Amino acid sequence: MVQGLPYKRVLVKVSGEGLMGPSEYGLHGETVAKLASDIKAVIAGGRQVCLVIGGGNIFRGVSTAAKGMDRTSADYMGMLATIINALAVQSALENQGVPTRVQSAISMAQVCEPYIRRRAMRHMEKGRVVIFAAGTGNPFFTTDTAAALRAVEMNCDALLKATQVDGVYNVDPKKDKNATRYDRLTFDKVISDDLKVMDTAAIALARENGLPIVVFNMHEDNAVERCLDGKGTFTVITDAAA
Repeated sequence: MVQGLPYKRVLVKVSGEGLMGPSEYGLHGETVAKLASDIKAVIAGGRQVCLVIGGGNIFRGVSTAAKGMDRTSADYMGMLATIINALAVQSALENQGVPTRVQSAISMAQVCEPYIRRRAMRHMEKGRVVIFAAGTGNPFFTTDTAAALRAVEMNCDALLKATQVDGVYNVDPKKDKNATRYDRLTFDKVISDDLKVMDTAAIALARENGLPIVVFNMHEDNAVERCLDGKGTFTVITDAAA
Protein backbone atom coordinates (compact mmCIF):
# COMPACT_ATOMS: atom_id res chain seq x y z
CA MET A 1 0.00 0.00 0.00
CA VAL A 2 1.18 3.52 -0.78
CA GLN A 3 1.64 5.59 2.36
CA GLY A 4 0.41 9.17 2.09
CA LEU A 5 -0.30 10.64 -1.34
CA PRO A 6 1.26 14.13 -1.49
CA TYR A 7 -1.48 15.71 -3.57
CA LYS A 8 -2.90 19.12 -2.63
CA ARG A 9 -5.03 19.83 -5.71
CA VAL A 10 -6.88 16.91 -7.27
CA LEU A 11 -9.53 16.19 -9.87
CA VAL A 12 -11.97 13.40 -9.01
CA LYS A 13 -13.56 11.60 -11.96
CA VAL A 14 -16.85 9.91 -11.07
CA SER A 15 -18.78 7.80 -13.54
CA GLY A 16 -22.49 8.38 -13.98
CA GLU A 17 -23.04 4.71 -13.12
CA GLY A 18 -21.31 5.34 -9.81
CA LEU A 19 -24.15 7.67 -8.79
CA MET A 20 -26.85 5.05 -9.39
CA GLY A 21 -26.10 3.14 -6.17
CA PRO A 22 -28.44 0.15 -6.03
CA SER A 23 -30.79 1.72 -8.59
CA GLU A 24 -30.98 0.54 -12.19
CA TYR A 25 -30.70 4.05 -13.61
CA GLY A 26 -30.80 7.71 -12.60
CA LEU A 27 -29.50 9.12 -9.32
CA HIS A 28 -29.49 7.48 -5.89
CA GLY A 29 -29.84 10.20 -3.26
CA GLU A 30 -27.85 8.45 -0.53
CA THR A 31 -24.97 7.68 -2.88
CA VAL A 32 -24.79 11.30 -4.06
CA ALA A 33 -24.93 12.56 -0.46
CA LYS A 34 -22.16 10.12 0.54
CA LEU A 35 -19.94 11.44 -2.24
CA ALA A 36 -20.64 15.02 -1.14
CA SER A 37 -19.74 14.19 2.46
CA ASP A 38 -16.48 12.63 1.32
CA ILE A 39 -15.55 15.67 -0.78
CA LYS A 40 -16.44 17.95 2.15
CA ALA A 41 -13.95 16.09 4.37
CA VAL A 42 -11.22 16.44 1.74
CA ILE A 43 -11.83 20.20 1.47
CA ALA A 44 -11.81 20.51 5.26
CA GLY A 45 -8.39 18.85 5.24
CA GLY A 46 -6.96 21.74 3.23
CA ARG A 47 -6.98 20.22 -0.25
CA GLN A 48 -8.47 21.73 -3.40
CA VAL A 49 -10.93 19.61 -5.37
CA CYS A 50 -12.58 19.69 -8.76
CA LEU A 51 -14.73 17.00 -10.36
CA VAL A 52 -15.77 15.59 -13.69
CA ILE A 53 -18.90 13.43 -13.66
CA GLY A 54 -20.02 11.10 -16.42
CA GLY A 55 -23.57 10.73 -17.72
CA GLY A 56 -23.94 6.99 -18.27
CA ASN A 57 -26.63 6.67 -15.60
CA ILE A 58 -28.87 8.84 -17.78
CA PHE A 59 -27.61 8.48 -21.33
CA ARG A 60 -24.65 6.79 -23.01
CA GLY A 61 -23.82 8.19 -26.42
CA VAL A 62 -21.68 5.42 -27.88
CA SER A 63 -24.13 2.58 -27.20
CA THR A 64 -27.04 4.61 -28.54
CA ALA A 65 -25.10 5.58 -31.66
CA ALA A 66 -24.36 1.91 -32.22
CA LYS A 67 -28.11 1.28 -32.39
CA GLY A 68 -28.59 3.74 -35.24
CA MET A 69 -28.54 7.27 -33.84
CA ASP A 70 -26.03 9.72 -35.27
CA ARG A 71 -22.93 9.59 -33.06
CA THR A 72 -22.58 13.37 -32.86
CA SER A 73 -26.17 13.85 -31.67
CA ALA A 74 -25.83 10.98 -29.21
CA ASP A 75 -22.67 12.43 -27.73
CA TYR A 76 -24.27 15.86 -27.28
CA MET A 77 -27.15 14.19 -25.46
CA GLY A 78 -24.59 12.50 -23.23
CA MET A 79 -23.03 15.87 -22.48
CA LEU A 80 -26.41 17.20 -21.35
CA ALA A 81 -26.73 14.19 -19.05
CA THR A 82 -23.45 15.15 -17.36
CA ILE A 83 -24.87 18.61 -16.65
CA ILE A 84 -27.85 17.04 -14.87
CA ASN A 85 -25.48 14.98 -12.73
CA ALA A 86 -23.25 17.98 -12.04
CA LEU A 87 -26.20 20.03 -10.79
CA ALA A 88 -27.29 17.15 -8.55
CA VAL A 89 -23.84 16.84 -6.98
CA GLN A 90 -23.61 20.62 -6.63
CA SER A 91 -26.90 20.62 -4.72
CA ALA A 92 -25.71 17.80 -2.46
CA LEU A 93 -22.45 19.60 -1.69
CA GLU A 94 -24.15 22.91 -0.95
CA ASN A 95 -26.65 21.14 1.31
CA GLN A 96 -23.59 20.21 3.37
CA GLY A 97 -22.23 23.74 3.36
CA VAL A 98 -19.62 23.31 0.64
CA PRO A 99 -19.56 26.22 -1.86
CA THR A 100 -19.63 24.75 -5.36
CA ARG A 101 -19.58 26.00 -8.93
CA VAL A 102 -20.58 24.12 -12.08
CA GLN A 103 -18.76 25.11 -15.26
CA SER A 104 -20.01 23.75 -18.57
CA ALA A 105 -18.10 23.29 -21.81
CA ILE A 106 -21.44 23.97 -23.55
CA SER A 107 -22.85 27.44 -23.01
CA MET A 108 -25.84 27.30 -20.65
CA ALA A 109 -25.80 30.67 -18.92
CA GLN A 110 -29.11 30.31 -17.07
CA VAL A 111 -27.95 27.09 -15.40
CA CYS A 112 -24.20 27.30 -14.78
CA GLU A 113 -21.02 29.17 -15.59
CA PRO A 114 -19.18 28.71 -18.88
CA TYR A 115 -15.84 26.95 -18.60
CA ILE A 116 -13.20 29.60 -17.95
CA ARG A 117 -9.87 28.24 -16.76
CA ARG A 118 -8.70 31.19 -14.68
CA ARG A 119 -12.08 31.56 -13.01
CA ALA A 120 -12.12 27.87 -12.14
CA MET A 121 -8.67 28.08 -10.60
CA ARG A 122 -9.71 31.12 -8.57
CA HIS A 123 -12.75 29.25 -7.25
CA MET A 124 -10.54 26.39 -6.11
CA GLU A 125 -8.06 28.73 -4.45
CA LYS A 126 -10.99 30.12 -2.44
CA GLY A 127 -11.95 26.64 -1.25
CA ARG A 128 -14.83 26.09 -3.63
CA VAL A 129 -15.42 22.81 -5.42
CA VAL A 130 -15.62 23.16 -9.19
CA ILE A 131 -17.57 20.59 -11.23
CA PHE A 132 -16.73 20.50 -14.93
CA ALA A 133 -19.73 19.44 -16.99
CA ALA A 134 -20.42 18.63 -20.65
CA GLY A 135 -17.13 16.83 -21.18
CA THR A 136 -14.79 18.66 -23.52
CA GLY A 137 -17.74 20.19 -25.35
CA ASN A 138 -16.93 18.07 -28.40
CA PRO A 139 -18.38 14.78 -29.65
CA PHE A 140 -16.16 11.68 -29.93
CA PHE A 141 -14.37 12.49 -26.66
CA THR A 142 -15.25 10.68 -23.44
CA THR A 143 -15.59 12.19 -19.99
CA ASP A 144 -12.39 10.29 -19.09
CA THR A 145 -10.55 12.38 -21.66
CA ALA A 146 -12.31 15.49 -20.34
CA ALA A 147 -11.13 14.60 -16.83
CA ALA A 148 -7.51 14.26 -17.92
CA LEU A 149 -7.73 17.50 -19.91
CA ARG A 150 -9.24 19.53 -17.06
CA ALA A 151 -6.81 18.05 -14.53
CA VAL A 152 -3.89 19.17 -16.67
CA GLU A 153 -5.43 22.61 -17.29
CA MET A 154 -6.05 23.09 -13.55
CA ASN A 155 -2.45 22.11 -12.71
CA CYS A 156 -3.77 19.28 -10.55
CA ASP A 157 -1.32 17.05 -8.72
CA ALA A 158 -3.31 13.94 -9.60
CA LEU A 159 -6.45 12.57 -11.22
CA LEU A 160 -8.49 10.31 -8.94
CA LYS A 161 -10.61 7.83 -10.89
CA ALA A 162 -13.55 6.58 -8.81
CA THR A 163 -14.67 3.12 -9.96
CA GLN A 164 -16.75 0.15 -8.86
CA VAL A 165 -13.68 -1.89 -7.76
CA ASP A 166 -10.63 -1.23 -5.60
CA GLY A 167 -8.05 -0.56 -8.29
CA VAL A 168 -6.87 -1.83 -11.67
CA TYR A 169 -7.00 -5.56 -12.50
CA ASN A 170 -5.62 -7.53 -15.41
CA VAL A 171 -9.18 -8.71 -16.17
CA ASP A 172 -12.63 -7.80 -14.86
CA PRO A 173 -12.68 -9.07 -11.24
CA LYS A 174 -16.46 -9.29 -11.33
CA LYS A 175 -16.21 -11.86 -14.12
CA ASP A 176 -13.02 -13.68 -13.12
CA LYS A 177 -12.33 -14.50 -9.47
CA ASN A 178 -8.66 -15.13 -10.34
CA ALA A 179 -8.11 -11.56 -11.54
CA THR A 180 -4.85 -9.94 -10.42
CA ARG A 181 -4.90 -6.47 -8.88
CA TYR A 182 -2.03 -4.03 -9.36
CA ASP A 183 -0.74 -1.67 -6.66
CA ARG A 184 1.27 0.36 -9.18
CA LEU A 185 1.36 0.56 -12.96
CA THR A 186 3.02 2.58 -15.68
CA PHE A 187 1.06 4.42 -18.34
CA ASP A 188 2.78 2.33 -20.99
CA LYS A 189 1.64 -0.95 -19.43
CA VAL A 190 -1.95 0.28 -19.16
CA ILE A 191 -1.91 1.07 -22.88
CA SER A 192 0.04 -1.99 -24.06
CA ASP A 193 -2.06 -4.43 -22.00
CA ASP A 194 -5.30 -2.61 -22.88
CA LEU A 195 -6.35 -2.58 -19.22
CA LYS A 196 -9.47 -0.48 -19.89
CA VAL A 197 -9.22 1.65 -16.76
CA MET A 198 -9.65 4.79 -18.89
CA ASP A 199 -9.70 5.35 -22.63
CA THR A 200 -6.38 5.52 -24.43
CA ALA A 201 -6.63 9.26 -25.16
CA ALA A 202 -6.98 10.02 -21.44
CA ILE A 203 -4.05 7.79 -20.49
CA ALA A 204 -1.86 9.29 -23.23
CA LEU A 205 -2.71 12.84 -22.14
CA ALA A 206 -1.87 12.02 -18.51
CA ARG A 207 1.40 10.38 -19.56
CA GLU A 208 2.45 13.33 -21.71
CA ASN A 209 1.88 15.73 -18.83
CA GLY A 210 3.19 13.61 -15.95
CA LEU A 211 -0.23 13.46 -14.29
CA PRO A 212 -0.56 10.54 -11.84
CA ILE A 213 -3.83 8.59 -11.91
CA VAL A 214 -5.15 6.93 -8.76
CA VAL A 215 -7.88 4.31 -9.19
CA PHE A 216 -10.05 3.43 -6.18
CA ASN A 217 -13.46 2.12 -5.14
CA MET A 218 -15.86 5.02 -4.66
CA HIS A 219 -18.31 2.96 -2.61
CA GLU A 220 -16.03 2.56 0.40
CA ASP A 221 -16.67 4.90 3.33
CA ASN A 222 -14.74 8.18 2.99
CA ALA A 223 -13.18 6.73 -0.15
CA VAL A 224 -11.58 9.89 -1.55
CA GLU A 225 -10.25 11.09 1.81
CA ARG A 226 -8.85 7.66 2.71
CA CYS A 227 -7.24 7.32 -0.69
CA LEU A 228 -5.47 10.67 -0.36
CA ASP A 229 -4.35 9.75 3.15
CA GLY A 230 -2.74 6.59 1.75
CA LYS A 231 -5.28 4.30 3.39
CA GLY A 232 -7.47 1.65 1.83
CA THR A 233 -6.73 -0.15 -1.44
CA PHE A 234 -6.04 1.57 -4.75
CA THR A 235 -3.79 1.55 -7.80
CA VAL A 236 -1.40 4.36 -8.69
CA ILE A 237 -0.52 4.86 -12.37
CA THR A 238 2.61 6.91 -13.08
CA ASP A 239 5.59 7.04 -15.43
CA ALA A 240 7.53 4.61 -13.21
CA ALA A 241 6.18 1.44 -11.57
CA ALA A 242 8.52 1.66 -8.58
